[in-house]
Amino acid sequence: MTSPITPKAILARRPHLFLLFVLALLCPVAAQAQAPTAGLYWAATLHAWVAAMLALMATVVGLVSGLHPRERPASFLIGMMLSWVVLRAAATPSAAGLRPLLMTLLVLCGVQYLLRQMNWKRGWIDHALLIQCLVVPASLLWTGGQVGVLGTVWHAVLSLELVAAMGWALWLRRVRRPQAAGDEAQARDFGLMAALLLPTMAALVAEMLLAATSESLWWTASPWLGLMLPLLMLALGLQLVTSVAHARVDAEKRVAAMEQRMAERIAEVERSHSQLAEQKLEQVTERERKRIAADLHDDLGAKLLTIVHTSESDRISTLAREALEEMRLSVRGLTGKPVHLIDALGDWRAEVVSRLGQANILAEWKSPAEDIEHTFQARSYVQTTRILRESVSNIIKHSGATHATISSAVQDGDFILTIQDNGQGIPSELDGRLDRGHGMASMKSRAKQMHGQCLVESGPGWGTVIRLTIPL
Repeated sequence: MTSPITPKAILARRPHLFLLFVLALLCPVAAQAQAPTAGLYWAATLHAWVAAMLALMATVVGLVSGLHPRERPASFLIGMMLSWVVLRAAATPSAAGLRPLLMTLLVLCGVQYLLRQMNWKRGWIDHALLIQCLVVPASLLWTGGQVGVLGTVWHAVLSLELVAAMGWALWLRRVRRPQAAGDEAQARDFGLMAALLLPTMAALVAEMLLAATSESLWWTASPWLGLMLPLLMLALGLQLVTSVAHARVDAEKRVAAMEQRMAERIAEVERSHSQLAEQKLEQVTERERKRIAADLHDDLGAKLLTIVHTSESDRISTLAREALEEMRLSVRGLTGKPVHLIDALGDWRAEVVSRLGQANILAEWKSPAEDIEHTFQARSYVQTTRILRESVSNIIKHSGATHATISSAVQDGDFILTIQDNGQGIPSELDGRLDRGHGMASMKSRAKQMHGQCLVESGPGWGTVIRLTIPL
């Protein structure tokens, strides 16, 4: 967990950043003391404000580089800013001996930042810059602290090094740009760096040429040309902070996308697990159904068949035969094998005509006119068979009918079975509550289990109509 960022923490971790503010406050005083003309006064004032902004920018860059390890090379940019701020503060004649040394530190940090920003690092350059930091002050001490011509020469050499580093960094960006062909962001980055580096390079070269050709022009133009380098550092700092902000936004987008993909993946895994669990449950259920069906057929079926053939009582034999038929129907439903509708209609017709004929009731069976290629699920076949048996039993036991019509049809994806008799109808004492008599509640419940419906219409003197509708 990172500690909170407070002024006390900043002073404890990076005291040089706090020192920048103090130096920035001293810069206006030093600049105004050396402004004999109005133009130079305004230039010095601008230098002071730029120094204050550099101090603030150095603080921000320092915090960013401290919080983001990948931005540690930005410490060279902080050193570059620090060197320039101190260089402006040391503009008095008494501190003239420090200027070449500060310029050397500025060049060291600037070259390192520009090249490492492009991931271009050479050991001999690092060693040469460090040796230069020792040679420059040693040469000035050898002259007895007199800057003079030697200081001017060193200033020109250091400026050329900085210009060369800027040019090389820009060239590296130009060379590497084709590797990201079609990348608009890469093209914009190159254009921005060219707009920043080229004017600064031109200002540094112009300042050196004016110093070599015309001292009066140099005194007039140097304060204004000298603003290009600190403005470049401000732009580089702003670019760094902006890139970190954009990286943060991109990272948040990637995290959000990753969380969304993870949520989708978890949902997919949950669905797969649910499907596997359902399949496993269905397999276990199917296996248990087959086991129960086999036990019923082999054990109970064999005993009922024995009673049918060995019983001396016709009543017992008849009941055993009916129980055997019900058991076989239950076994057929447990096996789960689908039944062709044409076969089911044949079984139902044979049973209905036989039962009604035994009760001296004329049965008229009407099959669908067209060929039927549909199939019934095993459970639907069992439930429909039991509804049909209950309806036939009601006709035989309660209706007093002499004629019954059973018709079937397939319409709009539904199977419709209609049973109509010419009996006396359901008694009026039921007060219209048809689902309370003659097993009507059981028939409607079975139809509901098949996602269908069973409608009953009846009235005294005109018989009863049962209409069963089942989706295929």
